[in-house]
Amino acid sequence: MREVDVAGRPTGGSRGSAAADERFGETAGRPAGGAGRPRAHEVAAVLARPVWRTLPRTALAAGACLGLLLVCTPRMLSGEVDRWLCLNLLRAAALAYALGLAFLLDDPARHTTAAVPTRRPVRIGVRLGLVAPLTAAWWTAALFLVPEAGRPPLGAVTLEAAALAALALAAATVAVRLSEATGPGLAVSAGLVGTFFAAALLLPERWELFVATNDPHWDDAHRRWAGVLAVAVLVGAASLAEPLRRRRATVPGRR
Repeated sequence: MREVDVAGRPTGGSRGSAAADERFGETAGRPAGGAGRPRAHEVAAVLARPVWRTLPRTALAAGACLGLLLVCTPRMLSGEVDRWLCLNLLRAAALAYALGLAFLLDDPARHTTAAVPTRRPVRIGVRLGLVAPLTAAWWTAALFLVPEAGRPPLGAVTLEAAALAALALAAATVAVRLSEATGPGLAVSAGLVGTFFAAALLLPERWELFVATNDPHWDDAHRRWAGVLAVAVLVGAASLAEPLRRRRATVPGRR
């Protein structure tokens, strides 16, 4: 009978053990020879297809379709194009899509996948990588569906949309890190809607974010949008790590 070690590999002293070890190294996802570990991009490539099947496609599609319908509204109206209306419809479209992104980290199997050796930053990175090109294509379509006469400065309004998307993703990442919920998307989306309207209605004039293109504070408002984007990215990145208490709980023999 052939002896095996604790990892299930044939031990030395049996014929063909070297070849068996080569095969074991390949099936375990390591380079042949058993040396080294799979790199992050290799793991991400393997995870892409199963993760794609678990994405909240309904929520993402609903947000995307609603946003496109909103920006098409000026084309259905007769008369002169209203630049203020076009700008606010683009903002509403960005909010609708951000609400779909709030569900991106919903995972009914979360408590099962938390025990796998693939780290959370890789798992979340795969989800972000899958939706990033779709998001870019959707936003490009939204911009060009707005009539050219009413189209706001593309860079500035794209900054606003990016900040809203980053806020949704950062809030979802924080919710996943600080709670055991498998579907934090609904709570995150509700909080995002509340934050959006609170900022639109309650901020004093010197901190206003939602200004018109002809407003003298347009550039100042977008410096504030850049700050919102930077803070959201930093908070989201800091929340990617596994919770320390949960990591300790998975180590056998630790109390």
